[in-house]
Amino acid sequence: MKNLGRVTPATAMVLEALLSAERIWGLQIVKDVGKKPGTIYPILDRLESAGWVIGEWDSAEGRKGPRRRYYRLVSEARPLAQDYVNVQQAKAPTSPSRPRPAMREGQWCGA
Repeated sequence: MKNLGRVTPATAMVLEALLSAERIWGLQIVKDVGKKPGTIYPILDRLESAGWVIGEWDSAEGRKGPRRRYYRLVSEARPLAQDYVNVQQAKAPTSPSRPRPAMREGQWCGA
């Protein structure tokens, strides 16, 4: 298992999704994280190359639609992944609210 180096907020979100399930398919991670596939799949590839994640193609032939690729976090990576998630959550603001935009002179506030 290789060191990941700098972990972006998106990577921490992917790790959190992987921690939440024993095995999860790629598009479900995309939905859970709320980022585009072009952001998530390169992160999954990097995690797999680093030995943190094992990816396996779905072998269920009875299911309609494209094959799914399932990912699971290796057991040795779980505590480190949780550490990265905890650090990222500690950095996040406690309130998701944003400041209201400043009013321009003569603008009606609607309040």
